[in-house]
Amino acid sequence: MPSIDEDLQLIADQERLLHFESFSAEIAWAVGNALRTEAKMRKAGMTFEIRIAERVLFACSTDGAAPGQADWIRRKRNVVMRFGRSSYAMGLLLEKEGKTIEQRHGLTLADYAMHGGGVPILLTGTGLVGSVISSGLDQRTDHNIVVKAMASVLGVAVPGLG
Repeated sequence: MPSIDEDLQLIADQERLLHFESFSAEIAWAVGNALRTEAKMRKAGMTFEIRIAERVLFACSTDGAAPGQADWIRRKRNVVMRFGRSSYAMGLLLEKEGKTIEQRHGLTLADYAMHGGGVPILLTGTGLVGSVISSGLDQRTDHNIVVKAMASVLGVAVPGLG
């Protein structure tokens, strides 16, 4: 298993490469459809959400998705939108520091999930405009699925977490 520092570097590289020139409902559909296709291929009960500026552009659950995944989506989205980083990166940073989100940022677990699956939508020249969120599998896999779908739509090669 890679070290926390190695994972953080890889996620930083991913975030650097996953920049869109623009992001529309059509792009959200392409990313969302890639996510849904991956979940169906894995026969996994998953939930996905893509938002730009409080506007839901894509939301989907596959067969077998647990009702609690909607709350995980909300909490991961809160992390991405608060910090402008992947929710997995923020969780790893806390793990590295040996702190909880309450200790480090004064935030509650009821509203913030520092677990993999939330990835920022970043526009070149603009920065953070939204989020792509996945819930249903382990946090590394949730993160990797989102990165893979975004990279596919962008047509860029992005390193995945091993």
